[in-house]
Amino acid sequence: MAVIKARESDIELLARLLRAEAEGEGEKGMLLVGAVGVNRIRANCSDFKGIRTIPQMVYQPHAFEATIHGYFYQKAREREKRLARRSVNGERPWPAKFSLWYFKPPGDCPPQWYNQPFVARYKSHCFYQPTGEECQNVYNIY
Repeated sequence: MAVIKARESDIELLARLLRAEAEGEGEKGMLLVGAVGVNRIRANCSDFKGIRTIPQMVYQPHAFEATIHGYFYQKAREREKRLARRSVNGERPWPAKFSLWYFKPPGDCPPQWYNQPFVARYKSHCFYQPTGEECQNVYNIY
């Protein structure tokens, strides 16, 4: 059962984001991106207040670098659409379970990013989740 509303066009948009952001990190890496995106929609806190739909989340200014590159605009493939549906249905693998941010640093993961604590690294991406003071909602959304 879906934890956020998603039309087929939303699934395709999320699928394109998963591929463009993390194709080189395999299925789990793409699911991690999906979990962060769904968390942003559901948490309604921090930088993500008022983000309620997949298009709002994907196209939020400065949220995803992939949206400025041509690869993002290629047609969604079935593999990524299946992963997008799993994300919309609430699959949240660790370290993205409560994360609202991730990025790919040139070296080691810093202990904080935008004052948010480091959770873990998965392949080349570092994941960060908010403190309870910053965003209690992310811990209560499921």
